[in-house]
Amino acid sequence: MRTGRLLLRPFEEADLVPFAALNIHPSVVEFLGSSPTRAESDAMVERFSAELEGEGWGLWAIEVAGGPAFVGMCGLHAAPRALACAPAVEVGWRLHPDHWGNGYATEAGAASIRHGFDTAALPEIVSFTAVANLRSQAVMARLGLRRDPDADFDHPNLPEGSPLRAHVLYRISRDEWVTQRQHGSGD
Repeated sequence: MRTGRLLLRPFEEADLVPFAALNIHPSVVEFLGSSPTRAESDAMVERFSAELEGEGWGLWAIEVAGGPAFVGMCGLHAAPRALACAPAVEVGWRLHPDHWGNGYATEAGAASIRHGFDTAALPEIVSFTAVANLRSQAVMARLGLRRDPDADFDHPNLPEGSPLRAHVLYRISRDEWVTQRQHGSGD
């Protein structure tokens, strides 16, 4: 999938090392709670690839046209069954901090949402993050997702007392997305 500046593509073997480095970067781990081992990071890529193959949507590697071959990932992913919002499809992203502030997450996220609604005919897309992750919440708002405070939840994979346990949920229905596009307020 191409955008104005980006190529969203399936992960390749060459992406494994930079993806593992991304997953242990302190600024990235700050809101994840922990970092995966190299084997766990590689297994994540295998799951992303299987989801992309099976569903026709998934998490793609992000390549900058005429620039870096890997700056992170973005796309759609089935929310884990243990989460209060499941079953749901989430739009998510993870970029290397060297590439924050360029609008790549918003650009790739908008393309992912468009794919989810136009190609996959999903009825709704959600996104969630730790309450403290204001950068991701700002991306969610720029993408046209609205906060649903009644659906906020404690992430079951994070321990009681963790400052990252409390999560906010944002969502957008296909109908809301179509309306935003018609009124020029969305992608």
